[in-house]
Amino acid sequence: MEQHQRTAENPIAPGIREEILRRIKAAENEHGVKVLYAIESGSRAWGFESPNSDYDVRFIYAHPLDWYLAVDLEDKRDVIEYPIVDEIDINGWDIRKALKLFLKSNPAFIEWLQSPIVYVDDGHFADQARRLMPHIASSTKGIYHYRHMAINNYREYLKKDLVPLKKYFYVLRPLLAIMWLEKFDEPAPIEFEVLRQLVADDGSLNLAITHLLERKRKSQEKEVAPAVPELNKFIECQLTRLENYAEKYKDRAVSFAPLNTLFRDVLARY
Repeated sequence: MEQHQRTAENPIAPGIREEILRRIKAAENEHGVKVLYAIESGSRAWGFESPNSDYDVRFIYAHPLDWYLAVDLEDKRDVIEYPIVDEIDINGWDIRKALKLFLKSNPAFIEWLQSPIVYVDDGHFADQARRLMPHIASSTKGIYHYRHMAINNYREYLKKDLVPLKKYFYVLRPLLAIMWLEKFDEPAPIEFEVLRQLVADDGSLNLAITHLLERKRKSQEKEVAPAVPELNKFIECQLTRLENYAEKYKDRAVSFAPLNTLFRDVLARY
């Protein structure tokens, strides 16, 4: 099982990493699959975890060729899921499911491909998928996804006197991702510190974000605190701006051809 970490940020404690790798290997043995790529997908990858945040491990796997050559293929289960144990949440998608969702510009899969914390990498699948991202990933679909995420979290959690600290980041991160998509027309990075460079010139906003980050990293996962007016002002301004968002980017014409090629290449390797 080949493994490496793409960046030095958001390090995972060696003991936790070893346990995660053990569970991934156990999943391979239990289900008779090959894990191609496994990453951290939640707040630890985004860069605003609490001390007791879960480890949100997501992976892509492939079955042997014969598994796919079946009349009842569409009836077969294409996910592997386990209950959360000791704050480790592990589940994965079959490669065929992942690539079909990739064609639809699925935001989760696109984020997984960019995670700074990688547990397993076969050196082929994720690299090839990233090369296809400029031709497949839709900024329009990304903007609608992040807009929906920001609106829902703001309405449900931030319009109160006391708010969950982490929910600010569940609104700020998607709003900054939208700004990235609008400015660069390419998939937004998932690291919050990279995204916040888009508002680096706003001193008071950045100071409020810095204070919130410091508090979040020391607090428990569900801690609440008084609302932060400076952050609410920014959030409300952005949501108002996006109320009548209309498509600005023409969706790319994409086909299954390159994904079929990648699918066959992976099966041929294993």
